[in-house]
Amino acid sequence: MNSGRKSFAELIAEVVLGMDIERTAALCESYACSGGEVRHIIDDGLRRGLYRAGCLFEKGQYFIPELLLCCDAFYAGLEVLKPYLPQKPSELRTRIVIGVVEHDVHDIGKNLVKTMLECAGHEVIDLGRDVPARAFVKKAGEVEADVIALSTLMTSTMSGMKEVIDLLCREGARDRFKVIVGGSPVTESYARQIGADGYAPDAMGAVREVSRWAKRRTQV
Repeated sequence: MNSGRKSFAELIAEVVLGMDIERTAALCESYACSGGEVRHIIDDGLRRGLYRAGCLFEKGQYFIPELLLCCDAFYAGLEVLKPYLPQKPSELRTRIVIGVVEHDVHDIGKNLVKTMLECAGHEVIDLGRDVPARAFVKKAGEVEADVIALSTLMTSTMSGMKEVIDLLCREGARDRFKVIVGGSPVTESYARQIGADGYAPDAMGAVREVSRWAKRRTQV
């Protein structure tokens, strides 16, 4: 029975990687209706498929359109499985407030990061694009976030990231949140310069950084 579940999970991973939205949903529905273990299919099927897509993106074998279609397939399957999923919080689950900084309306990169973080099991509160510094700080406090994730695609709006960190410092809240920054013009050197806790060159990098923080938190 165990090997059967594994091969079904592998099939779902393949259709996610193949960007087949309808087939992903249909296979997940079939599996759930058969009484199969839903968490197994999410972890070893949907998430594995999207993780592989992210790896291909990192290698330059997949591009943004392909990765977005894989994300759509992932979410199509997840929506089918959600009603069958028992609520069991993870020790490594991290609450993240994410958004594109003020005056920037480019959100494709941010959306990819959000999807990959959710795929990894984290809770993501998406503030959207063109988000003022105060809105990040206010929402992070309201939801008791662990991480604030800041994105931008333009050099002219990179200063918005520093504004968020400076505001946290002025309000005595800097130590309450980890701050991670990313986006095309952002570099690791810039992240250090403005006092960010982490830098993600891409969506997979964000997942690795947040997951590393989450593991460290559970060891304290």
